[in-house]
Amino acid sequence: MAAFSDRPAARRIIAALLLAAVSPLTQGSLGRLDQPEIRILASHNRERAALGVGPLQWDEKLARDAASWGEHLVRLGYLVHSDVSQGENLWAGTRGYYSIEAMVGLWADEKKHYKPGIFPANSKTGDLADVGHYTQLVWRDTRNVGCAITHGAQDDFLVCRYSGPGNVIGERPF
Repeated sequence: MAAFSDRPAARRIIAALLLAAVSPLTQGSLGRLDQPEIRILASHNRERAALGVGPLQWDEKLARDAASWGEHLVRLGYLVHSDVSQGENLWAGTRGYYSIEAMVGLWADEKKHYKPGIFPANSKTGDLADVGHYTQLVWRDTRNVGCAITHGAQDDFLVCRYSGPGNVIGERPF
């Protein structure tokens, strides 16, 4: 029974496994972008639960800020980070092609380049850009997220804003 002595961690792992098991059942009946808040939050929290990091909560103000920035990106036609004090992840891809899970999944896929340590020395490749979205997604002190998907003529844009912000120099991500 020593493996279950850390009951909160065991509960998080069980919740993550349950969510992963149920996820395909719910996604089969959804369109590519249906129920964005629920699916974005679930995609984030699956990654966090796998590490034993607490779940994020959806924040409508962050989502409104993300939508505003997303509309700005549509007008620009390319990605550029804002100068807000919130954490931020940006994604762009061919309009109408990617599901929500694929969008967030590309950030999560950066974990293959992640190495434990003090931020920003967390990339096996030596390039922080190879892990920065992932570390923001799972940052231990981040509690809230709000995201928006906007549509340009050729591209979809996903903007996620985080509070407290992650990727803090001199700290461990999780």
